[in-house]
Amino acid sequence: MKASGKVFKYGDNVDTDVIIPARYLNTPDMQELAKHCMEDIDASFAKSVKAGDIMVAGKNFGCGSSREHAPASIKAAGVACVIASTFARIFYRNALNIGLPILECPEAAESIEAGHEVDVDFETGAITDRDTGKTFRAEPFPPFMQELIAAGGLGAYMSKRV
Repeated sequence: MKASGKVFKYGDNVDTDVIIPARYLNTPDMQELAKHCMEDIDASFAKSVKAGDIMVAGKNFGCGSSREHAPASIKAAGVACVIASTFARIFYRNALNIGLPILECPEAAESIEAGHEVDVDFETGAITDRDTGKTFRAEPFPPFMQELIAAGGLGAYMSKRV
């Protein structure tokens, strides 16, 4: 599994209240949530993001309240992968549960700039910044986790297995 796209970059401690503000949590419509993804930190994000784009952030991405809406709104917006120095534990788990690929790589998170084009190979963990030519290594997920992500998340993965 691979991803390629333009980078949207954010700093440290981006919390779930910024990823999807609480005022929008009353809708079950993921496309409606996608329209408001990141709006309190980046008002142009939802209008600018294209399917396949990549989000890059600093430390502790997804901290704050435990809401599945945060990774779900990122995925619904079309983001193919989130790369961060570190993820908040609950966001990490929620992202995998809904099939949003995430990679921890402090070097990539620090070096890659907004607007750069990035290629990600989930099997090897290679992250290549096409603008600089630099390649970084994240720890790839084991094959069963790659299957879970490719299936679209834990629910879809389990449905196929039973």
